[in-house]
Amino acid sequence: MATAWSPLSPLPSSRRHGWLRGTVRRSPRVAASLSPSGSQDGSPAPAAAVNPLFLAAHYTVDNFVKSGMVVGLGSGTASLMAIRYLGQRLRVGSLEDIVGVPTCFSSAREAAKAGIPLKEYEESSRIDMSFDDADMMEKETLSAVIGRRQLSSEESIIQEKMVLEAANNLVFVIPQSTYEGALEGSIPVLVQTLGWMETAEEIDDLFLGDAEVWRRPSIGHADPMGGRFPLITKEGHNVLDIIFTSPIISLAEVAESIDKINGVVDHGIVYKLPCTAVIASESGISVVDNMQQF
Repeated sequence: MATAWSPLSPLPSSRRHGWLRGTVRRSPRVAASLSPSGSQDGSPAPAAAVNPLFLAAHYTVDNFVKSGMVVGLGSGTASLMAIRYLGQRLRVGSLEDIVGVPTCFSSAREAAKAGIPLKEYEESSRIDMSFDDADMMEKETLSAVIGRRQLSSEESIIQEKMVLEAANNLVFVIPQSTYEGALEGSIPVLVQTLGWMETAEEIDDLFLGDAEVWRRPSIGHADPMGGRFPLITKEGHNVLDIIFTSPIISLAEVAESIDKINGVVDHGIVYKLPCTAVIASESGISVVDNMQQF
């Protein structure tokens, strides 16, 4: 009998294999550190801002969004907080002429409720900055994993990545546990529906002994085959979750290996991009970037 699994719940770690070993790069530059008050001068914060992620979302809007910008609107808890706050700032007039480009249906819905003018992403779109949550982050490079959350058929990892990669300035808003945590758990991979099983077997062979490959369901419990109702994305692809049972040393190496497999369309690894991470913790907000690597 298959065991129930969610992409949000990584399997236990085991041994480390040779293909996972990678080169450690220089640590990202620490750009700022803020007290829990949310301001650099330590002035009091509203009572509602006791949630560190709430502070980080507000900090992101206050410091990276300027009037007249086209802004990529991410998905996840911190991104939804940032979208609501961006709408508040538009309503009071402290920001003007903002246009949002949503990464998914939920961010579009939240932005519409907040009163943020929207436009759809196109390849020629100019995006001044994008913010997003991340499910996993490599501390040395700020490479990130997105797409672990339960997707609806209207949402797209492809669209989310395009909005992030098109931005002149990319900011991830994450809790400290994501920044400091081990690189483990699942990485979503989009594959062509026709012949998905052959693609899954090739991925399984690539990471043999280090990971399992399960097709993601649209509803109900997961199993390796995707249950009775496997998820089909709006582009018509299946989602395979590579569930790593050994620590991942290099997200870039994993991404480059996956990209070489026939039938793979895209994956949830965002890497080799200059970006900033706004990190929320109980002791305050820290800001790091990887600009020295580019």
